[in-house]
Amino acid sequence: MVDKRWRRIGPVLGALTLAAVPMLVDCGGMPKMPGVPGMPGGCPADITDPSAIMSANFGLGGEMEGKLKAALSASANLQELAGQVEGDVTTACGNLAKDLGATDADLKPKEEGPGKKAEAACGAAVKMLNQVKAKASGTLKVDVVAPKCSASMSAMADCAASCDASIKPGSAEVKCEGGEISGKCSGKCQGNCTVEAGAQCSGTCGGGCSGKCEGNFSGKCDGKCKGKCDGKDSKGKCAGTCDGSCEGNASGSCKGTCSGKCDASCEMQGKADCKGTCSGGCSVKMEAPKCSGKVVPPKMSADCKANCNAKVSGKVECTPARVTVSIAGAADAEAATKLKAAIEKNLPAILKVTLGMKGRLQDATASVKASVEGIGAVVKGAGAGALKVAGCISAAVQGSAQASMSINVSVKASASASGSAGAG
Repeated sequence: MVDKRWRRIGPVLGALTLAAVPMLVDCGGMPKMPGVPGMPGGCPADITDPSAIMSANFGLGGEMEGKLKAALSASANLQELAGQVEGDVTTACGNLAKDLGATDADLKPKEEGPGKKAEAACGAAVKMLNQVKAKASGTLKVDVVAPKCSASMSAMADCAASCDASIKPGSAEVKCEGGEISGKCSGKCQGNCTVEAGAQCSGTCGGGCSGKCEGNFSGKCDGKCKGKCDGKDSKGKCAGTCDGSCEGNASGSCKGTCSGKCDASCEMQGKADCKGTCSGGCSVKMEAPKCSGKVVPPKMSADCKANCNAKVSGKVECTPARVTVSIAGAADAEAATKLKAAIEKNLPAILKVTLGMKGRLQDATASVKASVEGIGAVVKGAGAGALKVAGCISAAVQGSAQASMSINVSVKASASASGSAGAG
């Protein structure tokens, strides 16, 4: 698969707008604690716990009971996903801001609300980026190889079978569209092989390399340095910092081809005997398959589809983005070095959300919105049963609305920080 690359010179701002369900207005009828059983208008299950929802008895019976459980579980899974996204963005932006000189007080949100922690942390990161960029001066150039996020096809199959009674366990057919399938290959890997940090590498290293590095190297080179040595042209020995390629014993950041030990993930081509994750084809059936595109579930109800989309989206695994920064003509070398290090270290975690998860978040938010809003009409004809679950549905609508807002705010915040760092 060909990596898509972005190149930006200077700040680039971006934003992502996700579908959000309308917030409910509490006019006195909405329960203050909608998930607590036994309260007036309450719910017989914890509305934020998917497992509790699926094992509860809502008294509707049959297909209607299943539809309700699926819709409520979809809301609960979206709330979990929103918490994860806001937490990841808050941590990533907070680390970037603090590496550039911000304090914990600078990261504290001025008000509470969905996504506000991420918004505050990324706002602090943008502020510090602008300050340090102004001090460093010069021309900032950021090269990015986008993160590759994959979702478990097995998890989707398991979720489908547990949610929809018409699907037998082990028989669910899940497809991968618009991406590639990767997993453990016990036969011959016919594509790329990615091994985890610390393994021997003879391919593209996403971090530091101990050995030989060809291209995009920065660090100590005990061999021949081709490029710059302490900022000056070099084609031989370098006693200082080598930027370029190192033929010999390299010890530093290698975003090119590493022949040695890589302290991050390493992607190798044509590695038939793959001890890591194989992508692009396997001579036998792939084990624990993951899809980097859209995971297409088997035919099942829309409510189960929304539930499983939200659940699986919360458990994606991402190969970190590779970020290379250069600053030409810097007026302040110390500020430029600080800026380069902070962006290369922290931007990959921000781009996981901005670039890697964007499409999945959009799909999950939209499908849960439709499921939760539609379930009220479905159970309306259930008579007394409808009154019993009214509190559950109200709580799910409110919870999914807040989750949608949190995701929207968090993704916009991450896009603002990545744009200020020089990547969209």
